[in-house]
Amino acid sequence: MNVLVIEDERNLADAIVHILEGDSYHAEAFYDGRSGLRAALSGTYDAIVLDVMLPGMDGTELVHELRRQGIAVPVLMLTARTSTDDKVRGLDAGADDYMTKPFEAPELLARLRALTRRRGDVMLDEITFADVTLDLTTHDLACADSSVHLSGKEFEVMRILMGSSARVVSKQDLLARVWGDTDASENSVEAYISFLRKKLAHIGSGVQITTLRMLGYRLEVFGE
Repeated sequence: MNVLVIEDERNLADAIVHILEGDSYHAEAFYDGRSGLRAALSGTYDAIVLDVMLPGMDGTELVHELRRQGIAVPVLMLTARTSTDDKVRGLDAGADDYMTKPFEAPELLARLRALTRRRGDVMLDEITFADVTLDLTTHDLACADSSVHLSGKEFEVMRILMGSSARVVSKQDLLARVWGDTDASENSVEAYISFLRKKLAHIGSGVQITTLRMLGYRLEVFGE
């Protein structure tokens, strides 16, 4: 299960990621509201842990924008505030649950389990776009009876593109989410896009990765 953590206190965000990954979740952290919103809109996450006080866009605005755009992923909001009014504002904006800092790891994990149970979510093993399916366990990309195995970074790039559907994903977004705080350049993104295009062609898919100049990439179906 993929969990998005949006928290501007980096030590806390990284600690939450560590807690989640220790419980067999796949977790990614973003440290400001606007980059967190872009990640949340990708549609690749099963739950979001969201701080209220964020630079760029606060958590209440962020969850309101998610709901406005039809993203129904469960959201657990974190706050150092304890007043009822603050909690009501977050819940009214579309959050599913509220947890006050500081908190213990078992409570965080229990609340996430409760959120996904309440929503009736099933842990996905694969995602599909048009005629291609990406196995989230084996990292195999398949079309009809043909399949090909993806390397770690190929898998992450393809998962983001497929989860974003027809939305454009920028090179900068891919760099941040796949390569993190390394010295990788946009040339790395271009290289992996090229690898994926060849693998899509190899399995006979009608899906193409289209480059939109100065904007980024998106998936399109050939002939549509």
